[in-house]
Amino acid sequence: MSLLLKPISRVFLFQSNFQNPRAIPNFSSVSASCSSSYEAQKMVRQFDPKIPIEQAITPPSSWYADPSFYAFELDRVFYRGWQAVGHTQQIKEPNDFFSGRLGNVEFLVCRDDDGKIAAFHNVCRHHASLLVSGSGKKSCFTCPYHGWTYGLNGALRKATRISGIQDFIANEFGLIPIKVAIWGPFVLLNMDKEILPEDNIDTDQIASEWLGSCSEILRLNGVDSPLTYVCRREYIIECNWKVFCDNYLDGGYHVPYAHKGLASGLTLDSYTTSIFEKVSIQSVEGGSKETQDDRLGSKALYAFIYPNFMINRYGPWMDTNLLIPLGPRKCLVVFDYFLEASLKDQKRIAFRLQIMETFFCRPKSREEKRTKLSLREA
Repeated sequence: MSLLLKPISRVFLFQSNFQNPRAIPNFSSVSASCSSSYEAQKMVRQFDPKIPIEQAITPPSSWYADPSFYAFELDRVFYRGWQAVGHTQQIKEPNDFFSGRLGNVEFLVCRDDDGKIAAFHNVCRHHASLLVSGSGKKSCFTCPYHGWTYGLNGALRKATRISGIQDFIANEFGLIPIKVAIWGPFVLLNMDKEILPEDNIDTDQIASEWLGSCSEILRLNGVDSPLTYVCRREYIIECNWKVFCDNYLDGGYHVPYAHKGLASGLTLDSYTTSIFEKVSIQSVEGGSKETQDDRLGSKALYAFIYPNFMINRYGPWMDTNLLIPLGPRKCLVVFDYFLEASLKDQKRIAFRLQIMETFFCRPKSREEKRTKLSLREA
């Protein structure tokens, strides 16, 4: 009997963290109470949004390096509101799934046999083992630790070696759900504990909450048009996640110096930036017909969606940049590339990817490649 009681004791320990087993976890406590950190609060109070932009100065370095400020950001920024985590091509068919991480939260997104999309915390309810990694197809999720098995609807199908355990109710130990939604080709999650996963939220409401008043602008510029998925590239960058955002949002300031090849195909004098509630849209006209790059087309649009998602639409191409914080001084950038289906041929793709990658990334050292591999295996 001891063989049964020892593992099952943690089941009830894990359940005790959720008075309602289907409730949303309180991430402010998961993040080591940093959301109430006095130091982080003090750093935030240094910012005065009423200062005219002409008098603005660079935020203090503590905003980019202090661990307590980073934990505060996770709780106040990333664990609230809608966050882009992937795209619909990753869950195109029944039984497709993908997994990921946002801050301290491991998640999985899947499509069941009936075509319904669901998202859950990627944690077994027994000993809190990670259930799955990467992406692929599964008809169920089986924990690699003790074999507990869950359906794609999150329900516990099988709990091994629990016969004889009193008061164990299997339907109280399903996976903890996360609110999931779709806008255009993008998969969004909302970990706010005030929103129940069972709540119905329509597309217009999603657009309003995630994009504010500029959703129609993005539609008109082809952001949600049917494009063919091409590939993904991932890069680990040794900097705070906001540094990457700062670079993206500088209104093309760095382009003529850091991206000379790109600059030659643009009319930089036409560069404009429009600020909306949660989105910044930069746009620029292409160069003359003689210098115009067919990758860029006649116009390029760069949309930054608060806090960490970027959409770049130009010519027949679209790429997205998803910025995932890995700590105060490290982040992962995920590039997904899309192309109009009629233009999808391998030579074009290989040539354009080579050009695009030179705009954003330098060759990685062996040490950086080992770091990336270790992260994936962790």
